[in-house]
Parts: sequence; C-alpha cells; structure tokens
Amino acid sequence: MPTVTSKGQVTLPKAIRDALGIEPGSEVEFDLDEGRVILRKRAPAEAFRRWEGYLRGRLPAGSVDEMMEMLRGERLPGKEEEP
Repeated sequence: MPTVTSKGQVTLPKAIRDALGIEPGSEVEFDLDEGRVILRKRAPAEAFRRWEGYLRGRLPAGSVDEMMEMLRGERLPGKEEEP
C-alpha cells in the first residue's frame, strides 16, 4: 500500500502508470469528487496542435460560424442567446 512521504509524494503503482500511459516526465491532473481523488494523465499541448487546421477546406461550410448555423438551423424570432 503506497504511503505519503513528508514531501506529500506518493509512488503510483505500476499497474496504474501502465493503464494511464504515465511515464517519467508525464504531467498529471488531480480533481476532487465527493471526497475521492481523480488522477488523469494530462494531454500535452502538442497533441492538439498537430491537428490544428486539419479540417480546413474539408468542411461543407466556409467557416466554423457558418457550420454551426447550418447544424443548429434557423433561430426562432425573439429567442436571443444568453451571454
């Protein structure tokens, strides 16, 4: 059973590290949920940047705004968006 060191550190069990793909240098996030701690491997920003612009020219609409309007359909009169 892992224990907390005086520095607040804990060794993650190998099965957990393997399941989450956590390696030395990986960034993780902690959240609290009703007294439980949730550990997540943080996705590096590069993982998202490599897909930047991927759909440019592949969408049927000319812009994201046009695509969203096409998906949402016509707005009813008198229905304003909330800020």
